[in-house]
Amino acid sequence: MSDDGNLSGKILIAMPDMGDPRFAHSVVLVCAHSAEGAMGIVLNQRMQGMTFNKLLEMLGIEATAAMPDLPVRVGGPVEPVRGFLLHPGTGVQHEGTMDIGSGLAMSTTRDMLVDLAEGRGPDRAMLALGYAGWGPGQLDAEIRANGWLTGEMDPDYAFGDVSDIWVRALNALGVDPLLLSGAAGRA
Repeated sequence: MSDDGNLSGKILIAMPDMGDPRFAHSVVLVCAHSAEGAMGIVLNQRMQGMTFNKLLEMLGIEATAAMPDLPVRVGGPVEPVRGFLLHPGTGVQHEGTMDIGSGLAMSTTRDMLVDLAEGRGPDRAMLALGYAGWGPGQLDAEIRANGWLTGEMDPDYAFGDVSDIWVRALNALGVDPLLLSGAAGRA
């Protein structure tokens, strides 16, 4: 955890024996963390059968600019039809956009999707449907119970290939996933 205990902008890396199968081998970007609870976006679960262009079409947003098909991820089990757009932070406050630390921001407005479709949006972005949520003290308890490791966010986890994020995040901590045991011990 950070010095003040706030994990916003950090990542959670699921331990191998994560009890909740929805989070097995997951890497979660913590977007908000306080005494009231925590909210995060799972970074490494692709949404099967969904593309950004398909989502724009479903929302009736016409893509007028040539743009790459941004990744769409399963952000978590809570509100699975609600969209969250992760992108580099600009330092400028916009309605519906929240700075989450690590140089990233999260937008929840349709306007940002329209901007992307019209070529006015951020250069890098990732769309997640749904989010992970924890009640007061719940995330801290899960970390103490050896459910999660915490680490620094690398923007490539959000905007790059998802296939090996879990292994890369562990390696960034100096942990070999093959040697990692989910069993907690007491000395």
